[in-house]
Amino acid sequence: MTTPDRTPVKVGLLTAASLVVANMVGTGIFTSVGFQVEYLDSPFALLMLWAVGGVISLCGALTYGELGAALPRSGGEYHLISELYHPSLGFIAGWISATLGFAGPTALAAIAFGDYTTAVFPSLSSTHLAAGIVLLCSAIHATSITWGSWFQNAFTALKVLLILVFVGAAVQADPTHSITVAPSGNGLDELLSPGFAVSLVFVSYAYAGWNAAIYIVGEIRDPQRNLPLSLVLGTALVTVLYVLLNFVFLYTVPAQEMAGEVEVGFLAGSVIFGDAGGEVMSLFIALLLVSTVSALVYLGPRVTQAMGEDAPALRWLAVTNDRGIPVNSILFQLGLALLFIYTSTFDQVLVYAGFTLILSTMVTVAGVFVLRWRRPEIDRPYTTWGYPVTPLLFLAANAWILVYVFLDRPTESLIGLGIVAVGAALYFASQWGAPDEAPVSGPRP
Repeated sequence: MTTPDRTPVKVGLLTAASLVVANMVGTGIFTSVGFQVEYLDSPFALLMLWAVGGVISLCGALTYGELGAALPRSGGEYHLISELYHPSLGFIAGWISATLGFAGPTALAAIAFGDYTTAVFPSLSSTHLAAGIVLLCSAIHATSITWGSWFQNAFTALKVLLILVFVGAAVQADPTHSITVAPSGNGLDELLSPGFAVSLVFVSYAYAGWNAAIYIVGEIRDPQRNLPLSLVLGTALVTVLYVLLNFVFLYTVPAQEMAGEVEVGFLAGSVIFGDAGGEVMSLFIALLLVSTVSALVYLGPRVTQAMGEDAPALRWLAVTNDRGIPVNSILFQLGLALLFIYTSTFDQVLVYAGFTLILSTMVTVAGVFVLRWRRPEIDRPYTTWGYPVTPLLFLAANAWILVYVFLDRPTESLIGLGIVAVGAALYFASQWGAPDEAPVSGPRP
């Protein structure tokens, strides 16, 4: 495996932590609670669901901190699993990231964008709107890095503003129902129910991104210190934010009205601001989802580009234009996202994407035991707080989730495993290429 010759841009703790927050706050928080209330009745259990999801993510972040500090190269699970286990498993992890880690979430964000937009303009096609926003973002990022950056920054600013408006305005709302978040017998029973486990898949998708800084560990200043801090601080901040936002949803909208609904933000906005306000909030949420689609369209192709640089048979994914943009990788992710949009429902994509991504992060977290066993002499500037309890808690909680999800949603789980199998087949096929071939690319700026 060869390391691409790149001159990394060094970033500090603030930027690394901001990257974690930006990657976590996306589609899941505004779209998944409608599916959770189908499994859980208790507001206490629903809020605990998000608190537990945050604790699990923190356990993963603490463990990733040790792995990234000990093996400080960018690439995320693709690099870590290759180093800890075998390049074939690393390739499969990279394939999972490229498909379900980026193309799947791109489709999810786009589907949600379509649903929120048609909540205001019902005559439009939600599916075609979803495809259109992916095409637009792909065209912008394939044309100019500068234009893509301005586009991304503008819509990310709207995302932050929306969250502040939601939480602040909810204090003045006058809901038609009341809730209690105190623990009850029913709420405590639901904490150990299969529905709680399945709901954690939706929550784990909303928390996806807690490991974002690991993808650029090679570009972080003093990574042995700043990588673990950025992962933990970013995850802790989002955990608090998510619990607050879900309290707003439960406080403003009766659970039976949210059940099965994707556009929960529209329902909450209607209570907080009136009917017209609900439509305005739906448009704001649609706009913030543009930021999510844009970020995924920008980041995902860089993973497949790196895989193309390492795998001879995938050299075409490493091809860049005269501006240094990996156009082929952008087109590849665009095709996958459109396939997901036109062949799957929102919750189907959410389940098999969540199932497979959990599997990938579990293998990576388990690698901390492998690293300590196989390479006890390696320099460890940071060690996992609470080891071995912390990684074991992460593994046990996620194994519990996977078992219940497989039993409850076997079709989607098997689709996820099928995508893993495709990744394995691609790895062995990729070994047939000539190892000394270089990727064809235009001059970099």
